[in-house]
Amino acid sequence: MPAMPLSATLAATFAPPVMEARAWVSETTLKPDLPLLNLSQAAPVDPPPAEMREAMARALRDDPDTHLYGPVLGLPALRETLAQKWSAEYGGAIRPSEVAITSGCNQAFCAAVASLATQGDAILLPLPWYFNHKMWLDMAGVEAVLMPPGADMLPDVEMARRLMTPKVKAIALVSPNNPTGAEYPAELLRAFADLCRETGTALILDETYRDFHSHDDAPHDLFTDGWQDVLIHLYSFSKVFRLTGHRVGALICNETRLAQIEKFLDTVAICPGQVGQHAALYGLQHMGAWVAAERVEILARRAHLQAKLAGLPGWRALGLGAYFAYLAHPFEAPSNHVAKRLLEDQSILCLPGTMFGPTLAQGGDGAPEQQLRVAFANADAAGLDELIARLGAFVL
Repeated sequence: MPAMPLSATLAATFAPPVMEARAWVSETTLKPDLPLLNLSQAAPVDPPPAEMREAMARALRDDPDTHLYGPVLGLPALRETLAQKWSAEYGGAIRPSEVAITSGCNQAFCAAVASLATQGDAILLPLPWYFNHKMWLDMAGVEAVLMPPGADMLPDVEMARRLMTPKVKAIALVSPNNPTGAEYPAELLRAFADLCRETGTALILDETYRDFHSHDDAPHDLFTDGWQDVLIHLYSFSKVFRLTGHRVGALICNETRLAQIEKFLDTVAICPGQVGQHAALYGLQHMGAWVAAERVEILARRAHLQAKLAGLPGWRALGLGAYFAYLAHPFEAPSNHVAKRLLEDQSILCLPGTMFGPTLAQGGDGAPEQQLRVAFANADAAGLDELIARLGAFVL
């Protein structure tokens, strides 16, 4: 009997890297005196704060609509609150009708791409990539035009200009970046927006980690003037409010495009989960001080790790920010081999640069084979000290 057909694009897409790394743990006998340091995934492990859980419980108990299909584009109160808050924080004008609530930020990216490109089209994707972005482009049959990083792991506008062709429908940026942690300066984001206007393409800007930006002012000024003709903004409530299991994200774009995106969202999910939306709404309305304290803690961990890395021979931080340290290791071996040996020898689980890009000809620090991503947000100062001690003791 012939086998059932399988989508060629899906079959050609690489397996989820985090799941692959988890499999390494199940296949490895860890040393009993070295508890696992799981620094592989950029996700909070603690539950939402108690007052938010109470708000979620009230929604489940007291609001019958919580158990029904909701609006495809999300709860009106959440859309309105996010529009007001972002307008104030970015110094721009965003209407609730330009906001969609999505089932996580990954879905927001998929919806944005679905509104822009089809098979045979292309999206310009800086390296190192966020692997779920690359996976979705591969599944959709949309070419990823890859752009190697420039200085300080920042994308280069002139390199992007040289890579632009009529096939390219958008440039996708993540800032603060996953996996590098690099924060893209406001003037760099403005330059990319200008390039997209010049070429008639879209700028997809994923700001999942904006709440942990190291600067107190707005990360950019793109919402201040005519943003609707170029910008598609993506956001996640998962990290800031510890709602990863509830899948709540957001997408902001012009109303005409959003009407098309609504078709996609209705087809794949009908509506985002109600409980998570109530939690996000409560968080935006009541938890500003708590978010500010969380940001201070993450920035303190970043500073602590930066200081410790400076005294670690052979290792170098290529990028550091938000949840991530992106490191160049000192060994003559590819990073996927180094990552597995770190797990076996030092019980450190991190992700190799080979999960964030293809082999690059130039070698050295710029090659994925020389890079490792450490997601440090779930490690306190003592945990980071332990990480540095174990890296220092590691011999390949």
